[in-house]
Amino acid sequence: MRFEELLDQVGGFGPFQLWNVALLALPRVLLPMHFLLPIFLAAVPAHRCALPGAPANLSPQDAWLEAHLPREPDGTLSSCLYFTHSQALPNTTFWGAGQSPEQMEGEPSTAPCPQGWDYDRSEFSSTIATEAPPCLSLQWDLVCEQKGLNKATSTFFFAGVLVGAVAFGYLSDRFGRRRLLLVAYVSSLGLGLASAASVSYIMFVITRTLTGTALAGFTIIVMPLEMEWLDVGHRTVAGVLSGTFWTVGVMLLALVGYLIRDWRWLLLAVTLPCAPGILSLWWVPESARWLLTQGRVEEAHRYLLRCARLNGRPVGEDGLSQEALNKVAAQERVVQRPSYLDLFRTPRLRHISLCCMVVWFGVNFSYYGLSLDISGLGLNVYQTQLLFGAVELPSKLLVYLLVCHAGRRLTQAGTLLGTALALGISLLVTSEMGAWSTALAVIGKGFSEAAFTTAYLFTSELYPTVLRQTGMGLTSLVGRLGGSLAPLAALLDGIWLSLPKLAYGGIVLLAACTALLLPETRQAQLPETIQDVERSAPSRLQEEEMPMKQVQD
Repeated sequence: MRFEELLDQVGGFGPFQLWNVALLALPRVLLPMHFLLPIFLAAVPAHRCALPGAPANLSPQDAWLEAHLPREPDGTLSSCLYFTHSQALPNTTFWGAGQSPEQMEGEPSTAPCPQGWDYDRSEFSSTIATEAPPCLSLQWDLVCEQKGLNKATSTFFFAGVLVGAVAFGYLSDRFGRRRLLLVAYVSSLGLGLASAASVSYIMFVITRTLTGTALAGFTIIVMPLEMEWLDVGHRTVAGVLSGTFWTVGVMLLALVGYLIRDWRWLLLAVTLPCAPGILSLWWVPESARWLLTQGRVEEAHRYLLRCARLNGRPVGEDGLSQEALNKVAAQERVVQRPSYLDLFRTPRLRHISLCCMVVWFGVNFSYYGLSLDISGLGLNVYQTQLLFGAVELPSKLLVYLLVCHAGRRLTQAGTLLGTALALGISLLVTSEMGAWSTALAVIGKGFSEAAFTTAYLFTSELYPTVLRQTGMGLTSLVGRLGGSLAPLAALLDGIWLSLPKLAYGGIVLLAACTALLLPETRQAQLPETIQDVERSAPSRLQEEEMPMKQVQD
């Protein structure tokens, strides 16, 4: 007897599973609000050197600024330099220190801003970039020479997610999904509050990195915890529905960012919902699949009876016999603790792991590269974020239709290829074709989100129950490495303006080709052990799909 037969007795899809998906919706909403928070948190408004004696309410066209600030090659006033000696305008009587332009030799001397910056606060009242340090040792003002530190905050955050993915993947396979989800909630709440109270850049980076580590628990635990209570026929529906909550979080971030313009209060707003999430864990069930692999038959029995009761299945106290549960537990019991090395010891599992690592790197690298760079689209930051969130809804519908009819593998490869094509075509669009640039960015974002949704569903079906969390942890680790490098790749525009898009497109194209090397999992039962994975050759998977499709037809 296999676990699917037990699940068939108690109901593989019903009120119990829907209640479980609803309880686990909050982490899915909170994740994009934290992952995409730098769009508002680290925004860099227009700025210029703070100059002594500057008149109030200066406009960029003001003659006083013309005399004190040099112009960039594009004609705009410099944000980072000022004239060491004020310059009179050419149409005035004096030029410099009483010299005519012909008498002056070379260019007027300039220097970096000595007394900080004046920021345009019409769009943001404060961000970490505009945070003025109370003393020089607490360095903020993350602009000009320090703009790399601003981008680095996202890199450090995703580096934390990377480390957390490894830790939570291993620990949740060893100690259980529910217990580690509680750890993720509590630590995310505490570290998020500490980040909002940061008094220095160093404190902010440390607490934000640790917050990323804690939030990784949500990415690793939530999807498998849902999947392990679902039968084969409803995994796709639940997976896409769960992914929809991510889209809700993306759109909600645009609203919250619009209403709250101060970065500290904004960080509090996306952190405090962890408190009700902690309370909701009282009703979240542990994975009965995992409990049986650990030999904890009594606990699995209690959860299965609760599932049967909520789903209206006539199963009494003795309906799920202890003998049947012991047989399932004996088949699936883990003899030794899971290890990341187990993902590479056998040939088929090694092939799956290596391919998934490439796919997840490409998915994350392109998704966050597109999501965090929302400038130059002709819309303000709030409109762009809302549009990028709205396009994810049809992407979810596209994923549902494709994975049901074309399968997981082709859907994964196709959505990644669509992202690469959108990025490639955008390289051919000139700056004058603003509408085309916006359209291609939105299309690329839609395909990228579709690839992300498919990756979660596909990967959770490829790994066996005994290593599912470990496998998800490994792939998420590599994926977050891609996410951490995406903000830094945006700095390549200093070398060549099109180089960031070329990097995103090239990596995602490689991921699309690699996805074709993975086995198809549509209508296949979730593997329970490593032996199940090694026995399921591609030809066998296809043979298993045919009779199941005939039964459905």
